[in-house]
Amino acid sequence: MDRVALHGLKARGHHGVFPKEREEGQTFVVDLVLGLDTRPAATDDDLAKTVHYGIVAEEVVAVVEGEPVNLIETLAERIARVCLEHDVVQEVEVRVHKPDAPITVPFDDVTITITRSRV
Repeated sequence: MDRVALHGLKARGHHGVFPKEREEGQTFVVDLVLGLDTRPAATDDDLAKTVHYGIVAEEVVAVVEGEPVNLIETLAERIARVCLEHDVVQEVEVRVHKPDAPITVPFDDVTITITRSRV
């Protein structure tokens, strides 16, 4: 399986369990690895036979900016579902970064990584 990756998609969302997170929002960063067969697109040099990563990026940002959820696990699951709606995408790895998570000790980042595929 071939891979198309998008790294560092940034969007502001209001996800989290604490009122401050819901009210003020924060930046989330998303990395994606889309698994698909790129041979048909490469053979015919045809965008319609692969995944349009620009559209996927816009859809992912819309999910992050959309309806708030409590958990980044839920956010990652929603992002995975959006990616798998593209017929050519057979598998997706989603990593959601929450660099401003409400943690009381010094840290660099909090992430969740999930992999989902068509069953």
